Amino acid sequence: MTMQVHQLNQNFSYTSQIEVGDFPEIISLGFKTIINHRPDNEGGDEQPKSAVLEAIALSHGLTYVHIPVIPNQIQPDQVAMFEEVYASAPKPILGFCKTGNRAMSICKLALNHHGRS
Repeated sequence: MTMQVHQLNQNFSYTSQIEVGDFPEIISLGFKTIINHRPDNEGGDEQPKSAVLEAIALSHGLTYVHIPVIPNQIQPDQVAMFEEVYASAPKPILGFCKTGNRAMSICKLALNHHGRS
């Protein structure tokens, strides 16, 4: 199944939960960094563990960051962590969570905090 990737700006796009089998597509789309905003076990046993996704990402030379966010509860320290990653990580970045909303929201909060878009 093809991923539904939404581009927020030239450096950041977001999508819903990625799966192990999505890595060829992620790589072909040119992403250099993946940010996972989904806490482990949020989706039960069907959800791939962050450590599994990280191992696959690293084996393909991608940067992988886990900033877990509880739905509708983005915290200032999580936005600050995102800002650090956004500033220094190889681009373009793909953020994901269950639906993509947390990934998009945290990026918008970080960019608005610094007057960027």
